[in-house]
Amino acid sequence: MTRTPPATRRQGRRSGEEPLTEHLVDPRAPRDLKAFIAGLPKAELHVHHVGSASPRIVAELAARHPDSKVPTDPEALVDYFTFTDFAHFIEVYLSVVDLIRTPEDVRLLTYEVARDMARQQVRYAELTITPFSSTRRGVEEQAFMDAIEDARKAAEADFGTVLRWCFDIPGEAGLEAAEETTRLATEDKLRPEGLVSFGLGGPEIGVPRPQFKPYFDRAIAAGLRSVPHAGETTGPETVWDALTHLRAERIGHGTTSAQDPKLLAHLVEHRIPLEVCPTSNIATRAVRTLDEHPIKEFTRAGVLVTINSDDPPMFGTDLNNEYAVAARLLDLDERGLADLAKNAVEASFLDEAGKVRIKAEIDTYTAAWLAR
Repeated sequence: MTRTPPATRRQGRRSGEEPLTEHLVDPRAPRDLKAFIAGLPKAELHVHHVGSASPRIVAELAARHPDSKVPTDPEALVDYFTFTDFAHFIEVYLSVVDLIRTPEDVRLLTYEVARDMARQQVRYAELTITPFSSTRRGVEEQAFMDAIEDARKAAEADFGTVLRWCFDIPGEAGLEAAEETTRLATEDKLRPEGLVSFGLGGPEIGVPRPQFKPYFDRAIAAGLRSVPHAGETTGPETVWDALTHLRAERIGHGTTSAQDPKLLAHLVEHRIPLEVCPTSNIATRAVRTLDEHPIKEFTRAGVLVTINSDDPPMFGTDLNNEYAVAARLLDLDERGLADLAKNAVEASFLDEAGKVRIKAEIDTYTAAWLAR
C-alpha cells in the first residue's frame, strides 16, 4: 500500500475545518463553469492505480472473488468506503488490494480505470502503479506486465485515452521493495513499453528520501524520469531531499514547499512542476481547509502547477471536481482553466507531437465554448 490514509469521514471536525467533499462536483462552482470543465480535454499526472478503483470496478472484482468481505453491490460500497478510523482505512484499502489476485484482475482494473478517465475527457494519464503490491501477492511478474500493457493498448484503441506508467516504490516497505521495484522497472525482459517514470510513495514520516538514491540512480540511468512524492506530510526539507538526492523532475504534492521561499524560487527557476491534489490534501489533513491550501501561494510565485485527483473514489472526488476546486481557489474563468489544463500537458512526459496535439485540442474547445 502506498498512500497515507485519509482522515475519517464520520469523525467530528475541528472548528473551522471544511467537510470532506461529499459529491463529485464542487457545489460552489458556477453551473456553466462545471459544464466547461466536464468537456475540457485534460491530462493527469498524479493518480494511483488501485486508488482509482471506483465502486463499480471494485464490485466487479469482488464478484470474481466471493470469499472476500468486500461488497459486490456498488451502492453498498459507498458505505464500505466510509472510514471510521485510521486502522479501518488501512483494512479497507488492503481488502481492495487483495482483490487483485490474477493477471485478469490487473487487466480489468487498468482498462476500467481508463474508461472512467475517458468519461472525464482525460486524453493522457501517467498512472502510478505499485507492482510490488501485486508480485509479492503471487501475480507472476511477466503476466502482470502483459496485463497492464494489454489494457493500455486496448484503452487507447477503444477510448482514445493514452496511458503511461510510473512505477513507484512503496516507501513503508523499505529497501526490499525498492530493490524489487527497481528491478521490475529496469530489467529489459520485464520493463513494459508504457513505462516512463519512477516514483516513491507511501508515508514520508520515518521514510527519509536519501536512502532511495541508489535505486533512483539506476532508474534514471535506464531512461526513466524521477517523480517522487515529497512535502505532502513533512516539511520542505523533504522536497529538497527529493530534488538533491533523487533528482526529481516533478514533485508529487510538494504541499509544504510554500513554507520555504528559496524552495519556491528554485522550483520556478528550474521549471519543476508540482502535482497538486487539493481534495486529497484535505482528506489526509496535510492541509487543514481548502481555503488554506497553498495552491494560491504556488501560482503567485510562478510555480508550474498541475491539478490531479490522487486516489479519487477513496477521497470522494474526481479530476473534474479538482478543476472546479482549483477554479474557486484561484478565481479562474474558462481561459484560466484551459491554461491549467495545458500546464499538465506541458509537465507530462508525453512526446512533443502529443503535447502539441492535446494543447491544440484544448484551445479549439475553449474557443468554441467562448464563441457559443
